[in-house]
Amino acid sequence: MSRLEAARAATQHQKQWFAETARRAREGDPIALVNADAPHEVLRAFDVPYVVNQWWASIISAKRLGPASMRLLADTGLPDHSQQYDAMPLGAQMLPIEQQPWGGLPDPAFAIADSHGDVTHKIFEQWGRRPGTETYLLSRTAADPVPPRWWELVPYEWEAAFGTDRLDLLQSEIEDLIGWLEERTGRAFDEDRFAEIMRLANEQAEWNRRTRDLLATARPAPVLVNDTMPAVMVPQWHRGTQWAVDAARRLHDEVARRVDDGVAVCPGERRRLMWIGRGLWSDLDLYQRFHEEFGAVFVWSMYLAIAADGYVRYGPDQLRALAARFVGLTDLLYVPPWSAQWYVKEALAHGVDGVVHLVADDTPGGRFISEALEAEGIPVLEIRANNADSRSSGAARIPERIADFLRDRVPARD
Repeated sequence: MSRLEAARAATQHQKQWFAETARRAREGDPIALVNADAPHEVLRAFDVPYVVNQWWASIISAKRLGPASMRLLADTGLPDHSQQYDAMPLGAQMLPIEQQPWGGLPDPAFAIADSHGDVTHKIFEQWGRRPGTETYLLSRTAADPVPPRWWELVPYEWEAAFGTDRLDLLQSEIEDLIGWLEERTGRAFDEDRFAEIMRLANEQAEWNRRTRDLLATARPAPVLVNDTMPAVMVPQWHRGTQWAVDAARRLHDEVARRVDDGVAVCPGERRRLMWIGRGLWSDLDLYQRFHEEFGAVFVWSMYLAIAADGYVRYGPDQLRALAARFVGLTDLLYVPPWSAQWYVKEALAHGVDGVVHLVADDTPGGRFISEALEAEGIPVLEIRANNADSRSSGAARIPERIADFLRDRVPARD
């Protein structure tokens, strides 16, 4: 089955962008390393290129450099067995430059994340101890009570969804981050440019929603999830640009053509599967491995779905809308009942027959998600492993366990 052109184009664009970003950094321009749930749009308004920590970890893992990166962390006395997805880029920075992927990540001027959990903020504090890098940490808050059907609320009624106190705090911290960046870059925050960035980000999310809805109703599955992952996520890291909007539209149009043409990535489709959790970057071929024997095709991953439901925010106060975009993003994916309700909604919409649930060590609510799906009659295979560390995923025997799951618990459709 030929790959999506949207996936090829996104990957090629990212390589060119990274080379240009590295060139700028080596000539003295500041760049930032940011967590996936940091307010990227602020950096774009300052024209500060940023590399997303988890994206860089996915490249390291795909290049089979995860174990070596984690060993270097262990050699410095840091743990190599906890939240490897967040920690791996720190270890990769210690690899010889000729071994680092894509020519290596230049040392960032800024490292920005929120201080969730017991580990991530410590990882970013370590970045701040490297010469030439400063760390800025945002707060992580929790919600109580949690509204039902959050995906219907967050585009417009995000104040009700997340709560005024949470939004007040994050908005004030974003305003402080803006001042912090103004001092360090000597650049002024351009509110008009920021408003345009926010408009484009919403337009991109609208195209992603159309694509997700199209794939939910498509029978048979016309695309591979290991194609939609880069086709969605690379533009996500360029959110707020015209290129990202155009990329989201190209993906939609290509998917629509495949649906119209009756394309099937698994012609003998008999089982539809959902992959919950982060992408298995060290073994992306896994998602196609069960086509021939089982007629089992992965039709869903969180990347397109959260891009469809989780990012769009409309309102006149752009800074507050940005706070609303990020204040609860992790809740939507990982914290029940936010996450459990959403995964059930997505599973039913996509007509899945079974779920493979990769549970990481920083997602303690995973069992509640699995139980909610099982209550709907959808069998779930829970696998506890790190998605980026091949040592962990290898020990978990993921392909073998999925095959047993399909034989024992997921009946084939007629």
